[in-house]
Amino acid sequence: MNADLTPFIDALTFAAEMHRTQRRKDSDQSPYINHPLAVMATLWHAGVRDVTLLTAALLHDTIEDTPATELDLRRLFGDEITDLVLEVTDNKSLPRTERKQAQIEHAPHLSDRAAQLKLADKACNLHDLVAWPPESWSHERLVNYVNWSQEVVQPLRGRFPTLEAIYDEKLEAISQKL
Repeated sequence: MNADLTPFIDALTFAAEMHRTQRRKDSDQSPYINHPLAVMATLWHAGVRDVTLLTAALLHDTIEDTPATELDLRRLFGDEITDLVLEVTDNKSLPRTERKQAQIEHAPHLSDRAAQLKLADKACNLHDLVAWPPESWSHERLVNYVNWSQEVVQPLRGRFPTLEAIYDEKLEAISQKL
Protein backbone atom coordinates (compact mmCIF):
# COMPACT_ATOMS: atom_id res chain seq x y z
CA MET A 1 0.00 0.00 0.00
CA ASN A 2 1.74 3.14 -1.23
CA ALA A 3 -1.15 5.49 -0.69
CA ASP A 4 -0.81 8.73 1.21
CA LEU A 5 -1.89 7.83 4.74
CA THR A 6 -2.22 11.44 5.90
CA PRO A 7 -6.05 11.53 5.58
CA PHE A 8 -6.26 8.18 7.40
CA ILE A 9 -4.08 9.37 10.29
CA ASP A 10 -5.95 12.68 10.40
CA ALA A 11 -9.28 10.79 10.48
CA LEU A 12 -8.04 8.62 13.33
CA THR A 13 -7.13 11.71 15.32
CA PHE A 14 -10.35 13.53 14.39
CA ALA A 15 -12.59 10.56 15.26
CA ALA A 16 -10.80 10.08 18.60
CA GLU A 17 -11.33 13.75 19.44
CA MET A 18 -14.98 13.78 18.33
CA HIS A 19 -15.83 10.62 20.28
CA ARG A 20 -13.54 11.33 23.27
CA THR A 21 -16.30 11.82 25.85
CA GLN A 22 -18.67 9.21 24.45
CA ARG A 23 -19.16 5.77 25.92
CA ARG A 24 -20.82 2.63 24.60
CA LYS A 25 -23.96 1.30 26.30
CA ASP A 26 -22.22 -1.79 27.73
CA SER A 27 -21.76 -2.35 31.46
CA ASP A 28 -18.12 -1.21 31.28
CA GLN A 29 -19.09 1.93 29.37
CA SER A 30 -16.30 1.26 26.90
CA PRO A 31 -14.88 4.24 24.99
CA TYR A 32 -17.00 4.84 21.89
CA ILE A 33 -13.91 5.16 19.67
CA ASN A 34 -13.48 1.39 20.03
CA HIS A 35 -16.42 0.95 17.64
CA PRO A 36 -15.07 2.88 14.62
CA LEU A 37 -11.70 1.25 15.21
CA ALA A 38 -13.34 -2.20 15.20
CA VAL A 39 -15.24 -1.41 11.99
CA MET A 40 -12.01 -0.29 10.31
CA ALA A 41 -10.17 -3.39 11.60
CA THR A 42 -12.97 -5.66 10.37
CA LEU A 43 -12.64 -4.21 6.88
CA TRP A 44 -8.86 -4.59 7.02
CA HIS A 45 -9.06 -8.23 8.13
CA ALA A 46 -11.59 -8.88 5.36
CA GLY A 47 -8.91 -7.84 2.87
CA VAL A 48 -9.96 -4.24 2.25
CA ARG A 49 -6.96 -2.10 1.34
CA ASP A 50 -8.92 0.90 0.05
CA VAL A 51 -7.61 3.78 2.19
CA THR A 52 -10.66 5.91 1.38
CA LEU A 53 -12.97 3.21 2.72
CA LEU A 54 -10.80 2.56 5.78
CA THR A 55 -10.74 6.29 6.49
CA ALA A 56 -14.52 6.56 6.12
CA ALA A 57 -14.87 3.66 8.58
CA LEU A 58 -13.09 5.73 11.22
CA LEU A 59 -15.43 8.64 10.54
CA HIS A 60 -18.67 6.77 9.86
CA ASP A 61 -20.45 7.85 13.08
CA THR A 62 -19.03 11.35 13.47
CA ILE A 63 -21.83 13.27 11.74
CA GLU A 64 -24.49 11.06 13.29
CA ASP A 65 -23.22 10.98 16.86
CA THR A 66 -20.91 13.96 17.45
CA PRO A 67 -20.93 17.73 16.87
CA ALA A 68 -19.01 17.17 13.60
CA THR A 69 -20.80 18.39 10.51
CA GLU A 70 -20.78 17.52 6.84
CA LEU A 71 -18.94 20.79 6.25
CA ASP A 72 -16.26 19.81 8.77
CA LEU A 73 -15.65 16.52 7.00
CA ARG A 74 -15.63 18.12 3.53
CA ARG A 75 -13.12 20.72 4.68
CA LEU A 76 -10.85 18.20 6.41
CA PHE A 77 -11.23 15.06 4.29
CA GLY A 78 -12.69 16.07 0.94
CA ASP A 79 -15.78 15.06 -0.99
CA GLU A 80 -15.04 11.39 -1.64
CA ILE A 81 -14.65 10.44 2.01
CA THR A 82 -17.47 12.73 3.14
CA ASP A 83 -19.88 11.37 0.53
CA LEU A 84 -19.12 7.84 1.69
CA VAL A 85 -19.71 8.77 5.34
CA LEU A 86 -22.99 10.47 4.38
CA GLU A 87 -24.12 7.37 2.51
CA VAL A 88 -24.16 5.41 5.79
CA THR A 89 -25.23 8.24 8.10
CA ASP A 90 -28.70 8.14 9.63
CA ASN A 91 -30.90 11.20 9.61
CA LYS A 92 -31.10 11.88 13.35
CA SER A 93 -34.03 14.24 12.87
CA LEU A 94 -36.23 11.20 12.19
CA PRO A 95 -37.71 9.09 14.98
CA ARG A 96 -35.74 5.90 15.71
CA THR A 97 -38.24 3.57 14.01
CA GLU A 98 -38.19 5.68 10.84
CA ARG A 99 -34.37 5.77 10.84
CA LYS A 100 -34.25 1.99 11.14
CA GLN A 101 -36.76 1.58 8.30
CA ALA A 102 -34.77 4.02 6.16
CA GLN A 103 -31.65 1.83 6.57
CA ILE A 104 -33.60 -1.19 5.31
CA GLU A 105 -34.96 0.76 2.32
CA HIS A 106 -31.61 2.37 1.50
CA ALA A 107 -29.46 -0.78 1.77
CA PRO A 108 -30.14 -2.12 -1.76
CA HIS A 109 -28.94 1.19 -3.22
CA LEU A 110 -25.62 1.47 -1.36
CA SER A 111 -22.45 1.85 -3.39
CA ASP A 112 -19.91 -0.95 -3.10
CA ARG A 113 -17.84 0.96 -0.58
CA ALA A 114 -20.87 1.89 1.54
CA ALA A 115 -22.15 -1.70 1.42
CA GLN A 116 -18.81 -2.96 2.74
CA LEU A 117 -18.86 -0.34 5.47
CA LYS A 118 -22.44 -1.24 6.40
CA LEU A 119 -21.60 -4.98 6.59
CA ALA A 120 -18.58 -4.32 8.81
CA ASP A 121 -20.60 -1.97 11.03
CA LYS A 122 -23.42 -4.47 11.51
CA ALA A 123 -20.93 -7.30 12.19
CA CYS A 124 -19.21 -5.20 14.85
CA ASN A 125 -22.52 -4.27 16.43
CA LEU A 126 -23.50 -7.94 16.68
CA HIS A 127 -20.10 -8.77 18.15
CA ASP A 128 -20.54 -6.08 20.79
CA LEU A 129 -24.03 -7.32 21.64
CA VAL A 130 -22.58 -10.78 22.33
CA ALA A 131 -19.48 -9.61 24.18
CA TRP A 132 -20.86 -6.58 26.00
CA PRO A 133 -24.66 -6.32 25.77
CA PRO A 134 -26.14 -3.04 26.98
CA GLU A 135 -27.42 -3.54 30.51
CA SER A 136 -30.62 -1.64 29.77
CA TRP A 137 -31.58 -3.76 26.75
CA SER A 138 -34.25 -6.39 27.25
CA HIS A 139 -34.10 -9.78 25.55
CA GLU A 140 -36.83 -8.55 23.20
CA ARG A 141 -34.79 -5.48 22.20
CA LEU A 142 -31.77 -7.68 21.47
CA VAL A 143 -33.88 -10.00 19.31
CA ASN A 144 -35.41 -7.03 17.50
CA TYR A 145 -31.98 -5.58 16.79
CA VAL A 146 -30.69 -8.88 15.41
CA ASN A 147 -33.75 -9.30 13.19
CA TRP A 148 -33.49 -5.72 11.95
CA SER A 149 -29.78 -6.07 11.18
CA GLN A 150 -30.56 -9.10 9.04
CA GLU A 151 -33.10 -7.04 7.08
CA VAL A 152 -30.46 -4.38 6.44
CA VAL A 153 -27.81 -6.91 5.43
CA GLN A 154 -30.01 -9.15 3.24
CA PRO A 155 -29.91 -6.93 0.11
CA LEU A 156 -26.13 -6.63 0.44
CA ARG A 157 -25.59 -10.38 0.15
CA GLY A 158 -23.74 -11.84 -2.81
CA ARG A 159 -21.37 -8.90 -3.17
CA PHE A 160 -18.70 -9.30 -0.47
CA PRO A 161 -18.41 -12.92 0.67
CA THR A 162 -15.63 -12.35 3.21
CA LEU A 163 -17.54 -9.59 5.00
CA GLU A 164 -20.75 -11.61 4.81
CA ALA A 165 -18.95 -14.53 6.45
CA ILE A 166 -17.77 -12.26 9.26
CA TYR A 167 -21.31 -10.95 9.73
CA ASP A 168 -22.72 -14.49 9.66
CA GLU A 169 -20.19 -15.64 12.26
CA LYS A 170 -21.31 -12.82 14.58
CA LEU A 171 -24.96 -13.57 13.80
CA GLU A 172 -24.45 -17.22 14.74
CA ALA A 173 -22.75 -16.25 18.00
CA ILE A 174 -25.56 -13.97 19.09
CA SER A 175 -28.25 -16.38 17.91
CA GLN A 176 -26.79 -19.02 20.24
CA LYS A 177 -27.11 -16.58 23.15
CA LEU A 178 -30.69 -15.56 22.42
